[in-house]
Amino acid sequence: MKITMELKDFIENFADQFEDTDPAEITASTVFHELDEYSSLIALSIIAMVDEEYDVQLKGDDMRAAVTVEDLFNTVKSKLE
Repeated sequence: MKITMELKDFIENFADQFEDTDPAEITASTVFHELDEYSSLIALSIIAMVDEEYDVQLKGDDMRAAVTVEDLFNTVKSKLE
């Protein structure tokens, strides 16, 4: 089964991992490590979401290497191909 990825959908799924951050604040160019609410727990929930939604296993190194939400999207997308 080929999973198609759209940046807009990825951003929505990403934003859903945050309880106190307004989803409108999260865009492709958001530097997510700098969000007040971002923590190792949020990172784990993002990793779990990516596994569940896209069947891609992210590592901590992938999370650390990504600067923006779009960087993370591109990392996930590259693992789909």
